[in-house]
Amino acid sequence: MDIIKALASRFSLQTWQVENTVKLIDEGNTIPFIARYRKEAHGTLDDQVLRELSERLEYLRNLDRRREEVSSSIDSQGKMTPELFSALEKAETLAEIEDIYRPYKPKRRTRASIAREKGLEPLADAIYFQLPKSPEPLEMAKEYVDEEKGVPTAEEALAGAMDIIAENISDNANIRRRLRNLFCVSGVVYVRAADENEDSVYTMYYDFSEPVNKIADHRILAVDRGEKDEFLKVSVTLDPVKASNVIASETLIANGSPCTETVKKAGIDAYERLIYPSVEREIRNIFTERAAASAIRLFAVNLRELLMQPPVKGKVAMGLDPGYRTGCKVAVVDPTGRVLDTNVIYITHSEAQKNAAKTLIKDLIQKHGVEIIAIGNGTASKETEIFTAELLRELPDRKTSYMVVSEAGASVYSASKLASEEFPQFDVSLRSAVSIARRLQDPMAELVKIEPKAIGVGQYQHDMPKKELETALDGVVEDCVNNVGVDVNTASPSLLSRVSGINGAVAKNIVSYREENGPFTGRTQLKKVPKLGDKAFEQCAGFMRVPESKNILDNTGVHPESYDAAKELLRLCGFELSDVKNGKLDELEEKIDRLGGIEKAAELLNIGVPTLSDILKELKRPGRDPRDELPPPMLRTDVMDINDLTPGMELLGTVRNVIDFGAFVDIGVHQDGLVHISQISDRYIKHPSEVLKVGEVVTVWVIAVDAGKKRVSLTMKKPKE
Repeated sequence: MDIIKALASRFSLQTWQVENTVKLIDEGNTIPFIARYRKEAHGTLDDQVLRELSERLEYLRNLDRRREEVSSSIDSQGKMTPELFSALEKAETLAEIEDIYRPYKPKRRTRASIAREKGLEPLADAIYFQLPKSPEPLEMAKEYVDEEKGVPTAEEALAGAMDIIAENISDNANIRRRLRNLFCVSGVVYVRAADENEDSVYTMYYDFSEPVNKIADHRILAVDRGEKDEFLKVSVTLDPVKASNVIASETLIANGSPCTETVKKAGIDAYERLIYPSVEREIRNIFTERAAASAIRLFAVNLRELLMQPPVKGKVAMGLDPGYRTGCKVAVVDPTGRVLDTNVIYITHSEAQKNAAKTLIKDLIQKHGVEIIAIGNGTASKETEIFTAELLRELPDRKTSYMVVSEAGASVYSASKLASEEFPQFDVSLRSAVSIARRLQDPMAELVKIEPKAIGVGQYQHDMPKKELETALDGVVEDCVNNVGVDVNTASPSLLSRVSGINGAVAKNIVSYREENGPFTGRTQLKKVPKLGDKAFEQCAGFMRVPESKNILDNTGVHPESYDAAKELLRLCGFELSDVKNGKLDELEEKIDRLGGIEKAAELLNIGVPTLSDILKELKRPGRDPRDELPPPMLRTDVMDINDLTPGMELLGTVRNVIDFGAFVDIGVHQDGLVHISQISDRYIKHPSEVLKVGEVVTVWVIAVDAGKKRVSLTMKKPKE
């Protein structure tokens, strides 16, 4: 297979783009580095396309390895033919290769193999040829009766021959391909209750059926989980007449042969006993893999939006980790995330303890100048939010607001080795409160400490293939961290380890180096860090920020390899590096126009236009954080009860999760409301992610409220007056 052509066709790219990208990947460059600093080589492809291309490249190379293994195996058996070789070369999927290999693959002992041992293969071949003037199959079978071989009667000889024919039909690659396609087009998913009298969350699927080609991915994952939990029985069926017609068209010869009916019966047996169970498993695997891939993509999209949430900078924050029996854990952190104070309050036990808690929180707010409060959304979150809103009303002169934040993964982090190293003096619960406070200050810096799949923005993440999920989510974290950039003098080892070219060991070495030698004063100083070699420096340097450096370029996204070009550009336009630091580049574009435009300037500097465009952006806004350009998170000062909601009420809310069938929105009551996909937009959308992003602030209207079941239905379509 020509992998370059295959990739170019799949991603609608030019051959040179694919060739250069594959070369860069094979040279050991990371995706963020390729995406940012090798744009001319690949034609400004974004990191997501590059990552998908890299994954497809690996798949195709594995496919070629399997193709070679199969070809070698068939050849060693002396059964390779030009037709087989051609079929293998044309195969584009692993399933096609395995179908071709099936007749030549070593098998366990089967009914057909036993019949072959008894010498019945010639009889099977004679019947399958369906010669027009051949004897009746039973007459032909009499010649193969042999007590010593275990064939006492003609009937048993014929049965053995039919077993061989059935297995040969089952091994026919073309029949399997056609039936697989037919399942995908005409198959039906049937779901039944394992026990109709047993109640479960899967009751809607107790008597459910839907065409295979129409069933939604989230329903596939739901019935898979229901089957795994032993509440459901699932099957994929196909009209047996249609299946028989496929097999007949490939095996029967319409010439009046007395053997045709026997071949037909063997075909039916092949389908019912051998092909159907196998293909049904394949189809279910195919659709489960498709649904899992879709869920992983959605998880990745949601995680990207969550990580890229704007930080709330420069504010003292209080984190509240709610709880009933063990109380609500409190942590106050300064604008850099350093812990200032911790405590535990009890707000659900008695009025006296609640009042004592109010006094303590007010004192902490006054003492440390707390401006924002982050409340975890777990157990007792509602009571904690009500408590906070009441308390803030009693502080009219203090401009303090709060926000309920997702605490998904906080417990995983707080019990981790990383958290115990960071806060050996705190117990697990207080570490969670610190993490919750920091999540509001800088979501990315805190969330990178947690295994991505524990963050929980998606659906059925615990049912996903572990390797695929981890690869996809790790890629998202890597892309986000490198897109924002990292302050080398304040970043934690967790954050540094996500930088292009830096692994966990080198990240720890960076932190150890700055602890021993003081803050980094320039990017080139990174080369002194143990195990951070030239290749690692090339990959990471552009993503590291050094605000303390005398060279302002060290605090930008300009790569050191482009420093000379950046300085020459400034010289040609009559500027100096000090002008970059002081923000005096207002006329930069005009002066570039006087040089003949950006293309001419790039030519003079001997760099590409994309690289020059990136340099210009960085020079105009050194140290910029792309997250600052996004709308800030919505902070609240009061809380509502679900009973306060009425149909038609207009509210502002924050999107907490986007899933296949809609989105959950935090509207200031304990229970997030659901905006069904049909209520998101007036225009048709295939998926909610086309319109909504995790963390986005949206206007919604209440459709219905079920206080008993704690369900709120919302719409984003403005009601007609």
